[in-house]
Amino acid sequence: MPELPEVEVVRRGLERWVSGRTVAEVQVLHPRAVRRHPAGGEDFAARLKGHRIGVARRRGKYLWLPLADADASILGHLGMSGQLLVQPETAPDEKHLRIRLRFDDSAGTELRFVDQRTFGGLSVHDNMPDGLPDAIAHIARDPLDPAFDDAAFHAALRLRRTTIKRALLDQSLISGVGNIYADEALWRAKLHYERPTAGFTRPRSAELLGHVRQVMSAALAVGGTSFDSLYVNVNGESGYFSRELNVYGRSDQACNRCGTRIRRAPFMNRSSYFCPKCQPIPKSSRGRFPR
Repeated sequence: MPELPEVEVVRRGLERWVSGRTVAEVQVLHPRAVRRHPAGGEDFAARLKGHRIGVARRRGKYLWLPLADADASILGHLGMSGQLLVQPETAPDEKHLRIRLRFDDSAGTELRFVDQRTFGGLSVHDNMPDGLPDAIAHIARDPLDPAFDDAAFHAALRLRRTTIKRALLDQSLISGVGNIYADEALWRAKLHYERPTAGFTRPRSAELLGHVRQVMSAALAVGGTSFDSLYVNVNGESGYFSRELNVYGRSDQACNRCGTRIRRAPFMNRSSYFCPKCQPIPKSSRGRFPR
């Protein structure tokens, strides 16, 4: 699913093309696209009609569009294949078009939610005092947020008594980091994904956070990571960071740093990619990794 850089690219597109416009009409074309809105599609459409959309915001992998004068927001989750596309009103409907938002201006474009696998969706939620939709109150700040607390992250990391990649994927601890960027940051930091968090020093935590921020910023600069046509920005364009990946998806290829063969291992119903030389396996886990 899209991670922080990909969602931020979409947010910027929404800020440019959708923020400030007033909703004239909403069409819900598939009920699963609003399944996170318990009152159903008709209520979803009614709550949006006539409201002006504020500046698009994001926390981690979630993005939302505040509704002016409503103290509520449209919360978007892209899931595995969700796309928010700004399209000409005259453009043919996409095969997997799920929701359409039309506006009351003469710009000639509309917002479409397209989702092949229907794991994502849109919903309307009340805002908390800080403007965050109440449905994502449990989501931690992300490492690119200026208010992210590095010291608090380190303290929580030590207390979790888990392994480092599991911690990076824990959205209540640090949001926006998914499988791709966790593997890339750990390779840069020369850390195996099963390194226990209890032994992390403050400098080591700070170094890792630096690599997380660097890899995400680099991905953001080129539009994120696209492996297929399912992730695109609001204009339907793909990201190009896949060309710069050092470990993710590179099983059996040479490590770009030392030349050792990159390995892939099962991890939480997914895969982890690592260099066995640059990222030595912790002693506590060596029996699980045959030579």
